Amino acid sequence: MTTFVDRVELHVAAGNGGHGCASVHREKFKPLGGPDGGNGGRGGDVILVVDQSITTLLDYHHKPHRSATNGKPGEGGNRSGKDGQDLILPVPDGTVIQDKAGNVLADLVGHGTSYVAAQGGRGGLGNAALASARRKAPGFALLGEPGDFQDIVLELKTVADVALVGYPSAGKSSLISVLSAAKPKIADYPFTTLVPNLGVVTAGSTVYTVADVPGLIPGASQGKGLGLEFLRHVERCSVLVHVLDTATLESERDPLSDLDIIEEELKQYGGLGNRPRLVVLNKIDVPDGKDLAEMVRPDLEARGYRVFEVSAVAHTGLKELSFALADMVGAARAAKPKEEATRIVIRPKAVDDAGFTVTLEEDGLYRVRGEKPERWVRQTDFNNDEAVGYLADRLNRLGVEEQLMKAGARAGDGVAIGPEDNAVVFDWEPTVMAGAEMLGRRGEDHRLDEPRPAAQRRRDRQAERDEATQEFEGFEPF
Repeated sequence: MTTFVDRVELHVAAGNGGHGCASVHREKFKPLGGPDGGNGGRGGDVILVVDQSITTLLDYHHKPHRSATNGKPGEGGNRSGKDGQDLILPVPDGTVIQDKAGNVLADLVGHGTSYVAAQGGRGGLGNAALASARRKAPGFALLGEPGDFQDIVLELKTVADVALVGYPSAGKSSLISVLSAAKPKIADYPFTTLVPNLGVVTAGSTVYTVADVPGLIPGASQGKGLGLEFLRHVERCSVLVHVLDTATLESERDPLSDLDIIEEELKQYGGLGNRPRLVVLNKIDVPDGKDLAEMVRPDLEARGYRVFEVSAVAHTGLKELSFALADMVGAARAAKPKEEATRIVIRPKAVDDAGFTVTLEEDGLYRVRGEKPERWVRQTDFNNDEAVGYLADRLNRLGVEEQLMKAGARAGDGVAIGPEDNAVVFDWEPTVMAGAEMLGRRGEDHRLDEPRPAAQRRRDRQAERDEATQEFEGFEPF
């Protein structure tokens, strides 16, 4: 059963926002005490966070569907709904997030680096928040927005300083086991290493990590063997080490041809041509291996490679190799540009930016696209005439009707607000009251204007007392 997965497709869904509450405060002698509906809670986000203790995506391979919790609806008494809880998904260091089309959305490197994969929906406003001087007691509330849903691909690229590359059974696993404390599987058959292994090496004052990449064969960059699956783990490494087998039993192979084949595969994969390299001639503890290493070393040095003859079994030449790698890693780190502090970039909108667009489509339908109009439509309860009238007012104040007129729209033309797959379509009527005419001005409640007997009696008694007081003040004693 596999215990290492470095590529998964993940389906994430953020929480929906809670609906706002439409409520009127009621108590004795106050049958209409004003609106007191609370706001809905925000839906939870789905956030990917780098965790150094995680080394595989296996958990998401078994459970690819993840969702955050929804926000709670508002309640009467000005009680807002509880926000949904964010879902934190830990991922390994070096995880690349892509959409299904292969576009990179984020590259997570460094402990604590995070990315919001799906954003929770806003909570709807209750009628208490919608009340104003003109709209004293709204009989409606806004709906909560649905949370984002996204299909993403997580791809792990190992973060290491040095990558050991070479043919299967070249001795890479043995080499990393003696250079570091890593304990990879070691056997005398090809493709023993099925997953990348990481080891930490200390050479003097320099500490660096070494990655043992599964063996490469001709055609690895096109998918043969295990190369295509694991060549991406070499991308982040700043130093490449060719581990060449000098004691191979295959007659058609030799260290020089092995080097040429691996270099060709790295070239075909792309992006690795400028990485510094050195060559390790392994297995010199074998007599024939020692002789072959001495034969090919001049040719390798003539090509410009630094060559080290080592034996992982006999621990020969390991100290020189580890310090040489430390020098190369130190030079690569020094050549990297210094990380700059995060800058906050403010991009104000243009003065003439209305925040939406109106386009005429081939079928004669006028389509309105924009963040505000689309959000307002999603939050409208179309079963409530007052809510529909409120939406019409908001669109009118934003300038949608004016832009429709400029685009040539006439009464009765079809208007769609939103994308093609999820739009609200209606026949446009300029300055339409949208069924809220019986309520007077949109959003007003005439219940507050009706005479209330108890209040009228109190006003009458107060008027009588004021009249008696005025008569007493005008009385002149004898």
